[in-house]
Amino acid sequence: MSASSAFSDEKGGSSGEPEYGHDPASGGIFSSDYKRHDDLKEMLDSNKDSLKLEAMKRIVAMIARGKNASDLFPAVVKNVACKNIEVKKLVYVYLVRYAEEQQDLALLSISTFQRGLKDPNQLIRASALRVLSSIRVTIIVPIMMLAIKEAASDMSPYVRKTAAHAIPKLHSLDPEQKDQLIEVIEKLLADKTTLVAGSVVMAFEEVCPDRIDLIHKNYRKLCNLLIDVEEWGQVVIINMLTRYARTQFLNPNVNESLLEESGERAFYASDEDEEDEDKKAEAAALPKRKPYVMDPDHRLLLRNTKPLLQSRNAAVVMAVAQLYFHLAPKAEVGVIAKALVRLMRSHSEVQYVVLQNVATMSIKRRGMFEPYLKSFYIRSTDPTQIKILKLEVLTNLANETNISTILREFQTYIKSMDKDFVAASIQAIGRCATNIGEVRDTCLNGLVQLLSNRDELVVAESVVVIKKLLQMQPEQHSDIIKHMAKLIDNIQVPMARASILWLIGEYCEHVPKISPDVLRKMAKTFTNEEDIVKLQIINLAAKLYLTNSKQTKLLTQYVLNLAKYDQNYDIRDRARFIRQLIVPTDKSGALSKYAKKLFLALKPAPVLESPFKDRDHFQLGSLSHLLNAKAGGYQELPDWPESAPDPSVRNVEIPDWSKCTSRKDRKEKKVEKPFYSDSDGESGPTESADSESDSGSRSESASASDESASGSESEESGEETESEEEEEDEEEEKKKKKRLDKTKAKKPVEESAESEQSSGTEDRKRGRKAVKNQKSASESESESESSESEEEESEESGEESESDTDIRKKKTPVSKQPPKQSKKESKKETQEMSLLDLDDFEPTTATAPVTPVNFMSSSLVSDLEGLSLTDSILAPTTIAPSGSIKMYELLHRIKGEGLAVEYCFSRQPFSPDPNMVAVQIQFTNNTNSETKNLHIEEPKLQSGMRIREFSEIEVLAAGDSVTVVMGIDFCDSTQAANFQLCTHTRKFFVTIQPPVGELMTPAFLTENDFRKEQGKLMGMNEISEKLSLGEKCVNEHIIVERVTATANLSRVPCGSDKECSTPPPPPSAPVYRFAGKTVSSGCLVLVTVATKEGVGAQLTVNCEKMVIGTMLVKDILQALSQ
Repeated sequence: MSASSAFSDEKGGSSGEPEYGHDPASGGIFSSDYKRHDDLKEMLDSNKDSLKLEAMKRIVAMIARGKNASDLFPAVVKNVACKNIEVKKLVYVYLVRYAEEQQDLALLSISTFQRGLKDPNQLIRASALRVLSSIRVTIIVPIMMLAIKEAASDMSPYVRKTAAHAIPKLHSLDPEQKDQLIEVIEKLLADKTTLVAGSVVMAFEEVCPDRIDLIHKNYRKLCNLLIDVEEWGQVVIINMLTRYARTQFLNPNVNESLLEESGERAFYASDEDEEDEDKKAEAAALPKRKPYVMDPDHRLLLRNTKPLLQSRNAAVVMAVAQLYFHLAPKAEVGVIAKALVRLMRSHSEVQYVVLQNVATMSIKRRGMFEPYLKSFYIRSTDPTQIKILKLEVLTNLANETNISTILREFQTYIKSMDKDFVAASIQAIGRCATNIGEVRDTCLNGLVQLLSNRDELVVAESVVVIKKLLQMQPEQHSDIIKHMAKLIDNIQVPMARASILWLIGEYCEHVPKISPDVLRKMAKTFTNEEDIVKLQIINLAAKLYLTNSKQTKLLTQYVLNLAKYDQNYDIRDRARFIRQLIVPTDKSGALSKYAKKLFLALKPAPVLESPFKDRDHFQLGSLSHLLNAKAGGYQELPDWPESAPDPSVRNVEIPDWSKCTSRKDRKEKKVEKPFYSDSDGESGPTESADSESDSGSRSESASASDESASGSESEESGEETESEEEEEDEEEEKKKKKRLDKTKAKKPVEESAESEQSSGTEDRKRGRKAVKNQKSASESESESESSESEEEESEESGEESESDTDIRKKKTPVSKQPPKQSKKESKKETQEMSLLDLDDFEPTTATAPVTPVNFMSSSLVSDLEGLSLTDSILAPTTIAPSGSIKMYELLHRIKGEGLAVEYCFSRQPFSPDPNMVAVQIQFTNNTNSETKNLHIEEPKLQSGMRIREFSEIEVLAAGDSVTVVMGIDFCDSTQAANFQLCTHTRKFFVTIQPPVGELMTPAFLTENDFRKEQGKLMGMNEISEKLSLGEKCVNEHIIVERVTATANLSRVPCGSDKECSTPPPPPSAPVYRFAGKTVSSGCLVLVTVATKEGVGAQLTVNCEKMVIGTMLVKDILQALSQ
């Protein structure tokens, strides 16, 4: 078909060729002149590819500028079969844009598109599928379906990605194809390339978001691929995995949330006693609950999303933040605060969305954003909506410690020229006053001073807020009510006038002389007032008639008569109702007796709440959350399950290599590893993860303790060889067991531990003991095998194993000789081995699980995850600093009426909860009578803090002392924990405030690890100060003692491989390194004291939490300068 005839058919013109220049439809300002496109049509009809290419470039440029090029469709569509690849690509770009508008013409070329699906060039195949899916005609649904199925099996990941994009288009065109499309989605979900992952999850969300069973097998793979997927794919996958995790894992904060609820009930207990008792029963049942153990897959998701907080894309950071908020344990959510504050430096649109989410988060997790308070201070250049959101966040973050700073900020904001912002600032002051009782009077006085402001809007807003505050303690503030009554003449804003009238009416008994006069003035202007003011004048008249009818009877009748004929029917109805209620007549019913009770009943004070209070039931970061209303296509965030669903559904079956007997067979069966198997995550992560989980399911009894270590690490190390080597080891272990059973049955415990040795230090120690006690030849043989595997492991893991052996030597200095023997034997064995077999023998970790601290990690993911350190390998017993532990006074014996209470920070781990600081409390009864029922009540804690109370001391005899231990989670801050210490007769308010050094626990690192971690905590996370050492700080021992006394840190040993019995001579300027972790969140704290010649020194503290770092520098400086 020629271009001209196609065009004439489309326009419905005559069969003859029309003259484009004289076409009446071509007139007008916006329509194209057809002659202007003639040159393009000629170029497209020419035989030269260069002309066609030039024409297509110009046409695509027109489309990009927003010009209409639809009239060129016939001329362009002819070239879809062009041999030139570049022309073909541009033709497809054009067709994707106009195929939907020109469906009939596009249908004529459908055979060409189908041929394009078989093109050798992947871009052409993808473009052909894209055009085909853009033709929205139901007739070609079967063709589209076939094309998508073929493309889903294409060799090119780009074409498979395009197939995933076509699935939602076909589903919207014909929803009946859903079942077939789900099969394609299932196939594409199993794809191991990062290019496809984001697109197929998007298709899954559009077509079948409720089919969670499709995700089970691909969950671990998606978690591991996440870091390499493109940014928009990451957003989609994270949002989907958030909802998936809410259905498959248990709530990590379930125990805390119940405790919090019961605590809140006790605090606000007034009328709902029965519910309160139920909550108490629940809280009492808490200790009986099983301790929460996080599913390794849950941990995997949290660990693999954490690095994305550093993404350059704000949407990705926001997606990870909402995932952590909805899924992470309370102690770990804090990591998102820093990333969200970073986004605050972005464009105002991004700031608006981020602040909406921060405002919601700061209600439940206030402590998270408190260190970044100054980031929410308002700049004069901020748009109004951002100013108001920042105000909201500042109000949510206000507490007793920072309220003075925040109120000073608010005072400045009131002087702003932006009226909406000023009104919001005054409301924020009101909210701070209601939430923090200590500053209520200060706020009230400040607001009263604003009543004399020249700006009427400021005065009006202040009146409205004062009215709400006065309802809390009206009898104390009659002067303010009088002052406001005087303002009634000057204030013209209806809401403010109505508020003053309501206050005078409600508390007319406190101002008996002024209220009748106010009613007189209001009666004069009644007809000119706004409706809201008129209603309050009627209410005021009714209340005064009931309390002071002598002075106000006539005024009330006059007002009611005016209202009777008002234009507004609400006011007429109110007047009629009130007349019947307060003026008793023969006809009036029984209600008039209760008029006083109705009008003058005590009204509860209004609760000034944040408008973001209940928004967190919407998924954060979603449009529904932003609008606070359910948007189209929004999927509800599921509730946590009561009991954990079966985790084995996420296990993927892998080939069982153990059936092959010889190395030769295994070598034949061995699948060749793909290039980049680890970093791309194409096949490694899922298979290694599954092999690990399979072996976990075989021994379910061990899963509780080892699951979190082995299971979570397994997904990270994605090498297929590991799974092969594991099964190989299992065979060897079985042989060892048989030999050991035959030769010696006396020490079954030690030998079984030896045979199924793991890479943990405890098992290694047992192995050493077993070697020491061996006598028979068979035992030494089995030992040599195990030492061989250890030797090869050390060759593989390099730096890590050096530090391991270092610590091992420290721990067991006696058992040095036997390992040397076994090494000699192992060398003999390795010489005897066939050289042909060495090819297959890979020196990977020969012992069962992966070591928890994998500093030499090979994959990108695990490199980033090296941040989260676990010291299960390198942890010797904690050594308390020399010198006595400092005692603090909690309750003086005079104030405590004979009961003296002291406390100290014992620096021992608090066994019920490792995230709590152990506080040792000593009670001494100095009276002549016994004290009973010593316990804690009503803890008043900052957001995020928790207390684990000591069990009640029933009797403390006269003159006796008793020591108990309680746990406090200070949430990595030095804010005080306030609570009541109760005896059977008295209650004492007490406070425990920790020094910053007690918020830590020692972390045991080698010098290499220390330097590596220090390198990650540079820039803003490093604080450095120069100091002069005190007179007494003359030697190493005193410096170390001073630092460890100030902070609960451990000394980092020097980096020498061999530990000498006598320490090496110190250099002229030694450097002392100390390491620890914060108890609550586990953030590393690294301290370096670099001494210089003379008394000078340099103190450096590296810590992610800058507030802790600053305070620690101050304390250590003070200790070393004395």
